[in-house]
Amino acid sequence: MKNSVFYEFVFPEYKDERGVLVPIEFNKNLPFIPKRTYFLYSTPENMIRGSHSHFIEEEIFLCIAGTCTAVIDTDGLGKKEILLDSPQKAIYVGKNVWHEFKNFSTNAILLCLSSVHYLPGETNYEMSYQNFIATKQSR
Repeated sequence: MKNSVFYEFVFPEYKDERGVLVPIEFNKNLPFIPKRTYFLYSTPENMIRGSHSHFIEEEIFLCIAGTCTAVIDTDGLGKKEILLDSPQKAIYVGKNVWHEFKNFSTNAILLCLSSVHYLPGETNYEMSYQNFIATKQSR
């Protein structure tokens, strides 16, 4: 699991008369121990978020309310769309994986668990999809 650059997975859920509990155990069912978390909400439906890859950072994304679509490219050969439509469904995005998010429902909350503290600027981000593709094709 840790060697993959991208995969989908489902967190366990426990239901009873009180509702549903979805645990995220940092040292058990994650490929890294998170150093930072953030979430996006009130994102207009026609807005695209992300649109980059990371040189250093690994991330896990889950839509804990509403829905959105993840758009992933792992190898520069094309994008794959994944509907995040359950608060227990998650995607792991490793280093050098292009990722963007679109089609946010009005109540969507997209949660991210990050492997690093915030790294601003060019030390961590590839912001050009053309450069991303060129880098992948030169390997």
